[in-house]
Amino acid sequence: MKDSTLDGIAAQQVKALTQVVTWVSDRLGLSEPPIVDPLYLRQLPLGTFGRTWIDKMDEAGLSPFLTGPRRQQLHDGIHVLTGYKTDPLGEAEVQAFLLGAKFRVFHGVILSQMLLAVALLKPVARRVGQGYGENFGVTKLMGHMVQAYRRGRQSQIDPDRWEPEKVWELSCGEVQAMFGVAA
Repeated sequence: MKDSTLDGIAAQQVKALTQVVTWVSDRLGLSEPPIVDPLYLRQLPLGTFGRTWIDKMDEAGLSPFLTGPRRQQLHDGIHVLTGYKTDPLGEAEVQAFLLGAKFRVFHGVILSQMLLAVALLKPVARRVGQGYGENFGVTKLMGHMVQAYRRGRQSQIDPDRWEPEKVWELSCGEVQAMFGVAA
């Protein structure tokens, strides 16, 4: 039975997109072996980056990406590193952060288009901001996006090449400090 709620439809679309990305990545030879080992991460002490990663996944009822390109598999770690939630606003913040972290001139164009789309689609802004107060609208959403983008620009992380598997055992604070991502 398919979930016909907005969240259910969005989840189905994300799942379909992820499957397409993985399929294309596999065909182009861009997929990586699994990076995240949930069983290993669950054995780490509380407070370590790896344990926090898998605990956050469990709390959100999600499973880590175990296939596909490196950046896809490490997406959930960006949520842990930045503290952004996995709700629609958190996903938007992660994308803006990633644009900032791996800055290219055209990213300014992409970010401005994202902001314009949000401005034109006020109901989307209300939907994304659900749970953040009655007055959450386009202006606040745009503020969150710009702040996340700037935070990414100030970080020292390359989202395509960072190696969380080398810092699983460190505390979240140590990993955040290492990459210049203030909590």
